[in-house]
Amino acid sequence: MSENILTFIMAGGKGERLWPLTKDRTKPAVPFGGIYRIIDFALSNCINSGLRRSYVLTQYKSASLQRHIRLGWNILSSDLNEFIEMLPAQQRVGESWYQGTADAIYQNLNTMEIDVPEYVVILAGDHVYKMDYSSMIDYHRQVDADLTVGVVEMDKSKSEQFGVIEVDKKGKVKDFQEKPQEPGTIPGKPDKIYASMGIYVFKQPVLVEELHEDARKEDSHHDFGKDIIPKMVNSGLKVVAHNFLDENRKEALYWRDIGTIDAYYEANMDLVQLVPVFNLYDQDWPIRTFQEQFPPAKTVFSGEEITGRVGLALDSLVSGGCIISGGQVRHSILSPNVRVNSFSHIEESILMEGVNVGRYSRIKKTIIDKDVNIPEGTVIGYDSEEDKKRFYVSDSGVVVVAKKTEIK
Repeated sequence: MSENILTFIMAGGKGERLWPLTKDRTKPAVPFGGIYRIIDFALSNCINSGLRRSYVLTQYKSASLQRHIRLGWNILSSDLNEFIEMLPAQQRVGESWYQGTADAIYQNLNTMEIDVPEYVVILAGDHVYKMDYSSMIDYHRQVDADLTVGVVEMDKSKSEQFGVIEVDKKGKVKDFQEKPQEPGTIPGKPDKIYASMGIYVFKQPVLVEELHEDARKEDSHHDFGKDIIPKMVNSGLKVVAHNFLDENRKEALYWRDIGTIDAYYEANMDLVQLVPVFNLYDQDWPIRTFQEQFPPAKTVFSGEEITGRVGLALDSLVSGGCIISGGQVRHSILSPNVRVNSFSHIEESILMEGVNVGRYSRIKKTIIDKDVNIPEGTVIGYDSEEDKKRFYVSDSGVVVVAKKTEIK
């Protein structure tokens, strides 16, 4: 599958709507589900789909992402011309950094000069989903398309959140609209739209020609959605849509753009439900990541119910290295090396690596980023007005404590 295919994963986004989680890291490097980073889902999809030649394009605050991939994704054989390599912005073709998604690929066209691929797959590195890209590539070959765009069916009411692909009855793309108020709908489904997933399969010669032409335009955004796709559609090239085939194997399709704090929080909280919509435990479609060598998670003081000093976790994900020492954790996610001390209560919250919760603290509906010490008796998530004086609070009331915050 991968001999004549080259994959580019876009991982340079600032993720401004995820601030302060992106204060010190790019969006694809944000932790998710306790032990993962967001980019792990695109990379796992590549490996599970047989795509073993991938470049990860970085730009904004990429140090933690680079470390994660270097330590956790060094799993392919260079002797077989397999690789996952980082491509930071280098100003290869001028004085500017990456100006848009198309420009990021244009500035790295040199990667195609040695082993010229027949097809190029371009992916967003900041979505959570399971997909076998090989089925989309096969479809691209069968219909002899110049460009195939991955799309997912959405309610029309969500059109202002996505790029919308309008197709004819044969699946050929007629129009691309960026976050329209009045979108073109799916033929036969007036209440549904096709949202672009940021997944593209190109014929390599077509991609190279389009990027060179776009680079010469001074009025271009140098973006696939805003410039390349509309131009290709209008010029008569064969652009088709491929409907999302979900490997999550649940009744509802699962594809999440967790680009806001509320969307990120909701996607994490789904994982601790009795029957999560997104299945992390499917051995037929493993999600890989990098994990440091932590000891097993441990609960302490499980027999002192009368005093209230009970170490327990209910309906929660608890990672390696965690110690729940006489505190209670409910409907929450604990990343590695978190300590919850006696008489404290954690509820509906996400605690990232290295967080220490002092005694008698109460935390609810809160995201606490890495290496934060919560002093004894701290209360977060129970008084929105007080929380706003110290922390970021989202529209739905999720409190975010930024990385290494010092709480007095």
